[in-house]
Amino acid sequence: MSEPRTSPRMLGIYLNDHLAGATAGMELARRAAREHRRSPFGGELEDLAVQIMEDRTALLSLMADLEVPVRRYKVYGGWLGEKAARLKPNGRLQRRAGLSSVVELESLRIGVEGKAMLWHSLLAATGEDTRLDPDRLTELLTRARRQRELLESLHDGAAATMFTPDRAESREAVVGP
Repeated sequence: MSEPRTSPRMLGIYLNDHLAGATAGMELARRAAREHRRSPFGGELEDLAVQIMEDRTALLSLMADLEVPVRRYKVYGGWLGEKAARLKPNGRLQRRAGLSSVVELESLRIGVEGKAMLWHSLLAATGEDTRLDPDRLTELLTRARRQRELLESLHDGAAATMFTPDRAESREAVVGP
């Protein structure tokens, strides 16, 4: 068995930082799916939220395999950060603005990009550390790329509806209930 050449401390920091991001992403994906459950893309967001939760679980499993302890304060920080992001002004006081949907989809896309880079980085290290399963990491990377494509498509539709004044579709499709 190959001994890992990466410092266990640095690997722990790296994976726990990604776990904090995964926690924030999971909370945002759940909220977006809930907010859009009646919209034309509600089912896609629900599926995405489930996948993001599964990816976070996969990260936790990987951390256990690598004997990297979970730093709870980082998990709580990711959770709290997502909650704090909800407080930003959106141009409306009582209900969601269409702009909120665009920004949420952008935030999810950024999170998925980061997750893809995590899987890519770990995949590159599989030759150095046999505790890393290249097949599983390839599967996770492929799924992150599919998630990125979905989010790009949803974002394009939401942005077109939000920013095109003469667009025929109702802005309510973007705003949700």
